[in-house]
Amino acid sequence: MKKNKYPNYKTKCGWNSLLSTYQSKPILSDDITSDVVIIGSGYTGLAAAKRWFELSPDDSITMIDASTIGEGSSGRNSGFLLEIALANDAKSTSLKKLIKCNQLISRTIDKIKQATLTASLDCKMHRTGTYRVAAGSSGLKSLLNYQRFLEASKLEHKILNTDQLNELLGTTYYRQGLYTPHCYLAQPAALIRSMAEQLPPAIQRYENTPALECLKSKSHWVIKTPQAKIKTKKVIIANNAFCGKLGIGSHRVATIYTYAALTEKLNKESLSSLGTDNNWGILPTHRLGSTLRRTIDGRLMIRSLYDYDKEDNIKSISKKLMHHLKMRYPNLPELNFNSVWSGATGLTLNGAPLWGEVDKNLYISAGCNGGGVVKGTLFGELLSDLANNQPTPDIKKLFGQANWMPLDPFREIGFNFVSIIEKNRARAEI
Repeated sequence: MKKNKYPNYKTKCGWNSLLSTYQSKPILSDDITSDVVIIGSGYTGLAAAKRWFELSPDDSITMIDASTIGEGSSGRNSGFLLEIALANDAKSTSLKKLIKCNQLISRTIDKIKQATLTASLDCKMHRTGTYRVAAGSSGLKSLLNYQRFLEASKLEHKILNTDQLNELLGTTYYRQGLYTPHCYLAQPAALIRSMAEQLPPAIQRYENTPALECLKSKSHWVIKTPQAKIKTKKVIIANNAFCGKLGIGSHRVATIYTYAALTEKLNKESLSSLGTDNNWGILPTHRLGSTLRRTIDGRLMIRSLYDYDKEDNIKSISKKLMHHLKMRYPNLPELNFNSVWSGATGLTLNGAPLWGEVDKNLYISAGCNGGGVVKGTLFGELLSDLANNQPTPDIKKLFGQANWMPLDPFREIGFNFVSIIEKNRARAEI
């Protein structure tokens, strides 16, 4: 299989910059043997490791990660934990499936909440709900479709006009919005650290140890890292966007970089102009739109802009993000970013995950499509069930299966072509 190359995530930034210094786990420097190796210590990998220990506590469990806890994509996301799965339509057959999906997601969120109760870090996890907003005609069309979905699904929601949004969020930028209570907001770097610290000590963890190759022999697998090899019976691939770098899932999952920025704490005068809701999250109705948050400690976060398979210049990105933020809040005094960062997400053509056993004793969960906190935790746990011959729900039937997509250069050409069209259509939402 192909050799891997991971981005350098050693610079402390984003949500992680607000936390105390983390003492990273050691680098794997000697060859070892393990019953199972889990590649990736994000939400999926941690859930898989914890569940494996519950099912087979006598097995040796090894987890490796290319960076350190909180520095990868699991600590760089926007911190939304959605309670509901979203269907593309609201047909009766889809709604039955949706109910089952939501039951699984609800149980997963309950487990995450319980984990935060005994965590040493404050994960700032609160059930705030979320706003879906639209500024232009394209966004309004998508918002109407979402409203129809909520109505058909009999899910609680409230329609908001510009004045109501301004009262709550302190901006007149949006023409219409919807509020739904089915969402938690959290500090993602604190959350992923907390979940990691609660792993059983028997699980061997190595950081700054990327998997370079995943090689198959007759009776086992060999994972090559920069300084050592691991011989193992079973492998769980939980590195999401980077699975293709190992030659696994490359026809199903693409690596997309998104960008985010977090301001310094705003002063009292600025905060008083931001509406009555002091802890909120905005999700765009259009997939290329900007995500925003007002944090409970008085900051603004914006996530926007996309690149295929590589990161753009952060200084240039910072200027663009500030421009989009000031479009929404032109009356705020001079804003300064505390941190600007990129994050990789695994994107699939149809929004469904790549999940299951893809080779004998080789299991994968990838393609989070930007919803990896809750779904990643759920899929990681169920992947360990599958690998330990436990009964599992039919994930492919419930959540779908990632469609085939062409490789480069056709994939990149297609992504850039569609992006140009969609950016033009959704210009007001970005």
